[in-house]
Amino acid sequence: MAASLRLGRQGIVFGFRLSTYTKSLRPTSQCQEHVRAFFSSPCFLGVSALKVQMPALSPTMEMGNIVKWLKKEGEAVAAGDALCEIETDKAVVTMESNDDGVLAKILMEEGSHNVRLGTLIALMVEEGQDWKQVEIPPPDAPAPSAAPPATHAATAPVIAPAAFSSPPPPKEAMTGPLRLSPAARHILDTHGLDPKLVTATGPKGLITKEDALNLLKTSPAPKAQPAAAAPPAPRPVSTPAATPSPPGTRPNVPPLSVPGKPGAPGTFTEIQTSNVRRVIAQRLTQSKTTIPHAYASVDCDMAAVMQLRKDMAKEQIKVSVNDFIIKAAAVTLKEMPEVNVTWSGDGPHPLDSVHISIAVATDKGLITPIIKDAANKGVQEISAHAKALAQKARDGKLLPEEYQGGSFSISNLGMFGISGFSAVINPPQACILAVGTSRAELQLSEDEQTLRTQHLMTVTLSSDGRLVDDELASRFLHKFRTKLEQPQRMALA
Repeated sequence: MAASLRLGRQGIVFGFRLSTYTKSLRPTSQCQEHVRAFFSSPCFLGVSALKVQMPALSPTMEMGNIVKWLKKEGEAVAAGDALCEIETDKAVVTMESNDDGVLAKILMEEGSHNVRLGTLIALMVEEGQDWKQVEIPPPDAPAPSAAPPATHAATAPVIAPAAFSSPPPPKEAMTGPLRLSPAARHILDTHGLDPKLVTATGPKGLITKEDALNLLKTSPAPKAQPAAAAPPAPRPVSTPAATPSPPGTRPNVPPLSVPGKPGAPGTFTEIQTSNVRRVIAQRLTQSKTTIPHAYASVDCDMAAVMQLRKDMAKEQIKVSVNDFIIKAAAVTLKEMPEVNVTWSGDGPHPLDSVHISIAVATDKGLITPIIKDAANKGVQEISAHAKALAQKARDGKLLPEEYQGGSFSISNLGMFGISGFSAVINPPQACILAVGTSRAELQLSEDEQTLRTQHLMTVTLSSDGRLVDDELASRFLHKFRTKLEQPQRMALA
């Protein structure tokens, strides 16, 4: 999901005002900052510059990942040029510029994870300015009480001892205690690496897992000095020192495999969880723990649909079986509005429109683009919309309004040979229909004298027991099956 996003001087996206760019000027007499955002920061730049900050790209977004920078430092940026790709909790969005200038400094490199909203990710300067002279601002967050005097030790020497009550910073750029993520701390402890040697790229000087791995790649070999065994000593308290593992500096936990090398027995590899996968996990957990799922299945004879598809193909009209399923579900929901509901707070919330969510598998996870007002569309129109949305989902170009707000979901695994399954409800929707593959079966005709072939397809309705009880689910499936077995009648609905 790499929907195109244009950020400029207005800083307005999807109805939200974003603190995206601010402009800082330093007059000769008094420092005055002109801000194009909700909040301001001190004036610190030596040249006129544009601050590029992490924007809010969805209503639920709290942080984002920098996937890829599409411009390099020193490269000219024209209005409409793409700056970078940002992964939100919903999609990967391409951020574009409305201003002309030069990308002066990238502050958050590719692969930076969990960058909070408002964090400065890059600096731009106007055309004609020396982009190499731009000054890097300090973090916006207030530093510890003893940290500021460290940069002005000559004016406040009395506070210096407090500033060094913890291990002193090894570099001039570090003015506070080391901040490590749990993964980075584990990597450094495991391989006996000095955290003071790491170049921190995380927000507010945080040493991330990627920073630790970068140091590990540049190290000649994992250190196994006897003195390095002291830091992890408190961890294997119950393990006697008489039987140490071959790499003696490693703690008594499954060791982390070295990047670029074959994994040794007993090691493990950390896989970074994408924001999209994290949101999927949260919603599925919410669904299975808060929604009482009920299941009902029925077999549908698809012979009439198969024949109708052949007739339409002769007229160069290509539609899929899933298009008929979408149409049948939408028409059934229109006839049974008591099923077209969502759970809102303490009761059902009837919906005015029938919007069908279709599950599409992408390399980042499952996403459900929406075919709006599906009951009022023909099968051919549904087919065109479904193909376009599925392609946009795989390309990562879905807009938020194209995958938010569905009233009923359909998940079809028939193309993978799955005969039948039960799907998890997509909250706050009341139902999801799981569709399996069709199969040929011989059945006796009504006169019980001849055999005929049936193309049966099993569908399973997962319903929210608070909204759709067993009797209502059974009536829905009966109507749905009738429409699939008589597809010509759906055009009259």
